[in-house]
Amino acid sequence: MAADGERSRCVRLAIYSHKRCWSSAASRTGYATDGGFPFQMGALSQLFDHTVVVVPCARVGSSRGETPLEGERLRVAPLAEPAGSGFLRKALFPFWVLRNSAVLVREARACDVIHSIIPGDVGTVGMFLALLARKKLLVRHCGNWFVQQTIAEHFWKWFMERLRGRSRVMLATGGGASRPSERNPGIRWIFSTSLWESELLTCGVDRDGEVRASLIIACRQDPEKGTGVVIESLPLLLERSPEATLDVVGDGAALEEFRRLAAALGLKDRVTFHGHVDRDGVIRLLRRATLFCYPTRASEGFPKVVLEALACGLPVVTTRVSVLPELIAQGCGVLAEPTPAAVAEAVAGCLSDPNRYREMSRCAMIVARRFSLERWRDTIGALLRTHWGEPRAHA
Repeated sequence: MAADGERSRCVRLAIYSHKRCWSSAASRTGYATDGGFPFQMGALSQLFDHTVVVVPCARVGSSRGETPLEGERLRVAPLAEPAGSGFLRKALFPFWVLRNSAVLVREARACDVIHSIIPGDVGTVGMFLALLARKKLLVRHCGNWFVQQTIAEHFWKWFMERLRGRSRVMLATGGGASRPSERNPGIRWIFSTSLWESELLTCGVDRDGEVRASLIIACRQDPEKGTGVVIESLPLLLERSPEATLDVVGDGAALEEFRRLAAALGLKDRVTFHGHVDRDGVIRLLRRATLFCYPTRASEGFPKVVLEALACGLPVVTTRVSVLPELIAQGCGVLAEPTPAAVAEAVAGCLSDPNRYREMSRCAMIVARRFSLERWRDTIGALLRTHWGEPRAHA
């Protein structure tokens, strides 16, 4: 990153993201959030001398669990929350940029490298600030690289494919044998994770006992994620496995709809809705389940929760979306169409042979161990060193 004669100067990273954070007295930085984001920010901070995370911050956050947003020499530059959602947020966003321009510009000018996380409006602002200020730029596309459903998604991919040069490192979340783009061979795949090596080694469960039909789905509760399909598959599965149960983890716009669906199907005593659960709570629920069901039709990048399920030794029933077929290709899951009948058949197939189930469980843990936060961090660090040299002045 710096020549030998410049090594005394600290290398500063500024991360621009739309991820919602909030004030927290329990965090050393004063801020917290949820999901895998804080773990990844902590890992990235280990690559640089100083890191600032530029994110919208609220005064009050989740009432059910949070993770401190912390790292090595990491601080948070809070932005006001954008107003509205959907079209209203887009319409008002230029005014939000003006309102927060002092912080946005100050952090861009003070840093050496800008990390832009897209899709996302705040990450897009960071990307343009890097170009205007002629800063080194690390772009990480966290959606489905191959599926663009909106004008903004088409723009992000189009723009990344045209950003070339050694001052820019382009990453697409996913995986595959071929590179993400023929137009821009410099774009590289990167997986996504929120688990350290120590966690990957300890969260697995020995499943040599009785194989029960204890299903779980953990995700944002939207129709496209497949929760409704899993609920509708349960009556079919109960015909074969009368003890079958389902845990539904996560909040979302469709949560109440799914509650009504379970009640209408007479499944209130079979389906447990947990709402929002922090990561440690999700791991506990995964460890006590026997199968992870994820018949998604959504535009996925690299779903971290699937990796968490594999790490806990859960075979996965999922669909041919994004990187999911490659994740389970080595015998740790089953691909199915996102229909109740297909999901019920796939679940029954996984559980009908205890020996096959246990082999899938062992395979799941082996596959998951390839995707640690350490490896994620080191993969990004190696790319940065190839382009810019050592990203840390004081190693």
